[in-house]
Parts: sequence; structure tokens; C-alpha cells
Amino acid sequence: MQIFKYILIGIALIGNGALSAAAQTLSDSPSAEAQHVRSERPTLKTNAMMIGVGATNMLDTYLSPEKYRGVDIRFLSHTRREKDSTAWINQFQHEGNIAYADNRSGNGGEMAGGYTFRYSLLRKWNVSLWSHPLQLIAGGTAAANIGMIYNTRNGNNPANARLSLHIEPTVGFDYPIGRYSSKRGIAFRSSDNAHYPVVLHYEASAPLFGLMFSPNYGQSYYEIFNRGNYDHNCVPTTVGSTPSLRQMLTLDFRLARTTWRIGYLGTIEQSQVNNLKTHIYTHSLMIGIVKRFRTQKQ
Repeated sequence: MQIFKYILIGIALIGNGALSAAAQTLSDSPSAEAQHVRSERPTLKTNAMMIGVGATNMLDTYLSPEKYRGVDIRFLSHTRREKDSTAWINQFQHEGNIAYADNRSGNGGEMAGGYTFRYSLLRKWNVSLWSHPLQLIAGGTAAANIGMIYNTRNGNNPANARLSLHIEPTVGFDYPIGRYSSKRGIAFRSSDNAHYPVVLHYEASAPLFGLMFSPNYGQSYYEIFNRGNYDHNCVPTTVGSTPSLRQMLTLDFRLARTTWRIGYLGTIEQSQVNNLKTHIYTHSLMIGIVKRFRTQKQ
């Protein structure tokens, strides 16, 4: 019995010490958390909403061997999230477009539309060029696209779907132009008070590998979906079968207490799979507004 008494006393002492340690930890944790929040730097979020109009050139040999030329209208939401405490940028893009084009004789047309989502993880390097800060970026992009092309002349197989997922190496830079000011202009970084009249942005990406949907030569959609005749319709792609390039060059400037973005967006989309060739070339003038936010997690 004396042994059990000593064991119970020991358990009580250990429990009392554990409770004291836990209470001390709880009392210290709010101050540590507050110190962490204070030390955490804010996130700079930059969002540009743009619309564009331009020329397009379309070819889809599943529908017609003819090339079609016309007008393309598109919308682009371009968002970056970055911190000065890290060298990484998270970038999100939502892009939608519609287009109408005619053939050479003008007796037939094609209508196209699509949506593309891009997520990029980019690393930034800050250097100096001509006494101005230059930010270089490079990384990778995952691009998912869905769309269709409709030919107004075809009675049989009048449309072709577009569905793809690609991994794209991405490069670019940001460079301010003009004399810096502490009050007026566009803030180039969230960590300093330097403002510039104009900021130049450039970005380019090209698909390296991925997957895309394509009917085979002479195969109808009735055979694919109604009869279930699969014929290499989910195609792995490489830079050889989809040699494409997307690039954007824009300028940010302040006017009427608003930050504007204007520039050029060019896309060269090509594919040669299942004995079918496609291409869509667009050259668009883009314009929109830019909003910048500083957020901090609580």
C-alpha cells in the first residue's frame, strides 16, 4: 500500500508540472503569434482587366483546307501575387475570345470561341539597368484550353472541338521608364516609395509538352461518341507537334487617377496530329485598367 501511495503522489506531481508548462505555453503563444504577424510582410496583388480587338487567321483541315481571315475579340484577366520576402510569383490568367472569319472567295465563314486558364509559378530576379530596377521572371505555366470552331458551309461535320492541357516554359521582365518620384506615378515595388511614369511589361511562353483532343483524319464525331470508336483521339503532344508561341508587351501609365494598361498580344497556335493541321494566328491591341492591392494575413 505504501508503494501505491508513492506512485499516486508522483503522478500528481508530474501532472501538476505538465499543467503548469501548458499554461505557460498558452500564455506565451499569443505574443509569439503577434510577433509573427508583425514580421510577415504584405502581399502585393496586381490585377489587370483588359479587352482586345485584332486580326485572326484560322486553319482547320478537319473542316476545310481553306484559310479563313477575320476579326478576333478577347477578354483577359491577368493577376499576380507576390511578396518582397520571397522570390516567387503566383500568376493567374483567365482569357476568353470569339472570332469570325471568311475564306478567300467570301462565300463561307468560320466562327470560333474559347476559354483558357493559365497558372504560372515564376521566379523573379531584381537587377539594375541604366540606373533603373529591372525585374526578370522565369518559370513554368500550366495552360488548359477549351473551345470550338464552326464552319458555316459544312453540312456534315460542321464543327470541331478544341481541348488541351499544356506545360509551358515562361519568361518575361518588368522595367520602369522615366524619372522616379516619391508620390506620383506607378509603384514598381511594394518595399519602396519609388514611383515611375510608365512601367513596361513583357511575357512569352511556348508549350513544351501536354495532351490534346483531336479526331482522326476522316473520323466523324458520331463514330467517337455514339459508336465509341476510339482512334487515338487523346494525343500526347510535344514542341514538335504543337510549335506555338504566345507573347504580350504592355505599358502601364497613370491617367485621370487610374492606372491604364495598353499593349500588344500575339498568339501563334499550331498543331499537326492525326494527319490534321490547325493554326490560329491572332494579333490584338489590348487596353484595360490595373488595380493594385496590399493584403496581409491576420
